[in-house]
Amino acid sequence: MDYSYDYKKFAILYVDDEVQSLKGFARAFSDEFRVFTAPSAQEGLALLEKHKDEIGVLMTDQRMPGEKGVWLLERARQLRPHIIRILATAYSDMDAAISAVNTGAIYKYVSKPWEPPQLEQTLKRALEFFMVQSERDELLKQKMSVLHNMMIADRIVSLGLLAQGLSHHMRNSLQAVKTFLDLAPSKLQEEKLNPDEMRNPDFWREYHQNVQTQIEKINNMLKDLWAASATPSVEFKDQVQLRAVVAEAVVQLAAEFAAKKITVVNDIPETLPPLLVDKPKFVRLFDLLLKDEAVSLPTGSTVTFSAHGSSEHVYLQVRDNGPGLPQEALRVVFDPFVLRTDAPMEYGINLMACYFIVHHHGGKIEAASEPGKGAAFHLRLPINSNRPAAGAHDEDLFKKVLLNDSLWEKLITAA
Repeated sequence: MDYSYDYKKFAILYVDDEVQSLKGFARAFSDEFRVFTAPSAQEGLALLEKHKDEIGVLMTDQRMPGEKGVWLLERARQLRPHIIRILATAYSDMDAAISAVNTGAIYKYVSKPWEPPQLEQTLKRALEFFMVQSERDELLKQKMSVLHNMMIADRIVSLGLLAQGLSHHMRNSLQAVKTFLDLAPSKLQEEKLNPDEMRNPDFWREYHQNVQTQIEKINNMLKDLWAASATPSVEFKDQVQLRAVVAEAVVQLAAEFAAKKITVVNDIPETLPPLLVDKPKFVRLFDLLLKDEAVSLPTGSTVTFSAHGSSEHVYLQVRDNGPGLPQEALRVVFDPFVLRTDAPMEYGINLMACYFIVHHHGGKIEAASEPGKGAAFHLRLPINSNRPAAGAHDEDLFKKVLLNDSLWEKLITAA
């Protein structure tokens, strides 16, 4: 099979204190490769730091004034471990070359003076190795991403079924409690018991009201989780403006924010393109996000919405100036089974429902926090939620993986 490579996709950095050697290298190889040159190890390191994402191969002479070639190779390995490192050395420096090989600092060494035709083949092979290695790493990331998405999908289905079952059984179990509590006040009135005999009826009335509220809250949360985890059976057909949806959610929760003197700033541009979504779920997403902010933030806080768009996505940031979240909480902030001491009922279920809604719209949501700077939610929302995400076709991905693995084996085993 014929494999073709773009040898100018990544550059070669050649370091040598001999000016004529640098000129000769550039003259011999600039037509075939992108070439950077430097007259010392320190200047070579500076070039490497400046162009670290462009350089695929580093070739350096060993004997130079100041720092030697192996010093530069070691710094390169620390800075960019995947850069292919070649040591150019005379016979008298063979001990340094052997040491560099043994410590893993170099890919190979070439003897000076080097022959252009032979060195060209060495440089080509080095660039091929670097490009296939880079592609392999990228494919591994994609494979891990596919596996991660499969695990998320499985967890979403499981939690959705769990929420559905819990909601059904809790409604049945709590119905008897609810019926008893509904009857309790009227029974007390019918019997016309005096306060002493009723043993503080105000307490029971308050208790009755609180339990009713909590029963309703639990059921609503489970319904949110169940509904959010349901896979959409039809295409999304509702067009919405992000700024308007957020504004509507803020109005719905105006009383909660006013009670805690929380200010909500809607800086989402009106010029963003409309989003194609499941409107009831999409509206619920921001209702749940804002409810979590209303519960968790101290009095007098501020929540700010900002966004920008691209040709395919809208990127939304929801940031507050509250105390923020500890780093250990960021890993599990969307987990419904992790409780927060200030509001265990709201924490987890609301945010997991948000996670499900964003996931089913083909988007992504992440939490971030810095000490003294509050917490932030970063959302990436597709403009058209019906369009499959890039890289979602697993068959094409695994074909690329197999091809890349064969190239990798070819380069490893070739003489």
